[in-house]
Amino acid sequence: MKKDRGDFRLRKEISQKRYVVSAIITFIVIFAAWMLLCVSGSVKELFLPSPAKVVNDIIQCAKDGSLWVNMGYSIFRITMGFIISTLIGVPLGILAGSFKRFEAVIAPICEFIRYMPVPAFVPLVMVWCGIGEGAKITIVFLGCFFQMVLMIADDARSVSDDLLSSSYTLGTTRWTTITKVLIPAMAPKMMLTLRMMIGWGWTYLTVAELVASSSGLGYSILKAQRFLHTESIFSGILIIGVLGLITDRMFAFAIRKMFPWAE
Repeated sequence: MKKDRGDFRLRKEISQKRYVVSAIITFIVIFAAWMLLCVSGSVKELFLPSPAKVVNDIIQCAKDGSLWVNMGYSIFRITMGFIISTLIGVPLGILAGSFKRFEAVIAPICEFIRYMPVPAFVPLVMVWCGIGEGAKITIVFLGCFFQMVLMIADDARSVSDDLLSSSYTLGTTRWTTITKVLIPAMAPKMMLTLRMMIGWGWTYLTVAELVASSSGLGYSILKAQRFLHTESIFSGILIIGVLGLITDRMFAFAIRKMFPWAE
């Protein structure tokens, strides 16, 4: 049997420089393909506006202030929804992953609800919360909470039983074992879970703003669609992608700084 060689060996590490260069080249290739399609006329501008028109639209929105207003609303909504789901979901997930009695109460209902499509809750949320900020925050909360509880519970279960048994052998109490052993041991994985959840949060925020809003980036996309301003649709999507990438990089940076041994 031949051995794998070179960069394509399974899980072979590459340098940070090569990683960054590869990522940049990927974006350049996609951008070049986009430019080529527009210049060649293969696709009508109504369906695929040129990068220049999209960038110009972003600049114009920044100049008239609408970009910053919509960004502010969207960032506020996802921040509040994510914080609330984290404050409630993380403790419940730790309890479900640590005690079978809590798991029997928490896990089944979360497993059931997480398969329900969040957009289907939008009309109900509008009935309950109206069309104000509470409705958008609630939708982000629903999109993150139930998945978060189950994933945090899995993170808690991933902590070795031997580690917990060792702490009991050293005379720790149940509470001390949870706070001083279990939570620190699961913290790197828990942060990765939260990093994944913030990505989902942006998705559900956009859904909320597309359906029940008069402000925000999702609303600006819907407004552009009504008037066939395709370049504004693209610019809205790109801005959401950039904001999502920024939050992802912030989590990645925090994880590296907080848990350097987990790299």
